Amino acid sequence: MKKIGYTTGVFDMFHIGHLNVLKRASLECDYLIVGVTSDELSLQAKNKQPIIPFSERMEIVEAIKFVDEVVPQTSYDKMAAWNNLKFDMMFVGDDWKGTEKWLQIEQEFNKVGVEIMYFPYTTHTSSTILREALGDLVK
Repeated sequence: MKKIGYTTGVFDMFHIGHLNVLKRASLECDYLIVGVTSDELSLQAKNKQPIIPFSERMEIVEAIKFVDEVVPQTSYDKMAAWNNLKFDMMFVGDDWKGTEKWLQIEQEFNKVGVEIMYFPYTTHTSSTILREALGDLVK
């Protein structure tokens, strides 16, 4: 049976950390679906307007050979995503492990047989660091 994996992200200023997560996720499943966070959801949740427009971020992620399908992420409701996509595994950054929110999601996913796999983040590169460096250059 084909194992379907799912992960999400803003993927703003695509960098090696993003690539590593997608590469690792693809090794754990047969078919990888990636949700790219909309500009509106990013603005609402993180109070940050992505630098790269949504349509371009979608196109960049679609071009990655490890990714089989790209979908817009317009809500953080993971069960709604599961209802639409019926994935078997969800890949998440380990900075969320043990948080109240993800312990709750783990319980919900456990009932429908979805495994959550936490990956370590690439600490030396992040969109936040890149954003700050660009801000410093502009000043």
